[in-house]
Amino acid sequence: MSNEVILVGRISSEFTNDHSLYGEKYYRVTLSVKRTSGIEDNIPVIVSERLINLREYPVNSYVAVKGQYRSHTLHDKEKNRNKLLLFVFATELEEVKVDNVNNIFLEGVINKPPTHRVTPLGREISDVILLVPREYGKTDRIPCVVWGRAANYVSYLSVGSKLRVAGRVQSREYEKAGEIKTAYEVSVHLAECI
Repeated sequence: MSNEVILVGRISSEFTNDHSLYGEKYYRVTLSVKRTSGIEDNIPVIVSERLINLREYPVNSYVAVKGQYRSHTLHDKEKNRNKLLLFVFATELEEVKVDNVNNIFLEGVINKPPTHRVTPLGREISDVILLVPREYGKTDRIPCVVWGRAANYVSYLSVGSKLRVAGRVQSREYEKAGEIKTAYEVSVHLAECI
């Protein structure tokens, strides 16, 4: 599969109505997954009404989610700019007793030249935008942060290179114009050309 996400974490928000498509309702919820460092990634998940009974999944219950990492471009008319929305589209959801699993596997094509840098602590990082194909001719645009030796490897690849990556979905907060925002991306620990 070219796009697979497996998460186990704590439901940290109420299910809210996100949208309807062909008469089917889709709900948005936030899943909090702890890293080994103790930091929590708060990951947006979209789930069909067909998969859930909302009363079965209260806030703070633990669930396993399987699905795909997807993107949607939203145009802000007031600011005349586009915003990339990232979320996990759930294909399976069930309550579990264990927690904290965050795995993602993607196959796609590099969309922009990778940017490579070294952190103040000497760790290599490469930023990559991966175009991941989906059914019906759609494509998801997924930002990836590649670490370590894999970052060095990816930095030499060109636009159009086919890449397979493994890692985790992560969220991070940052400040812009005095406002706290959240960025979502894939933290990659393994990358290879295909």
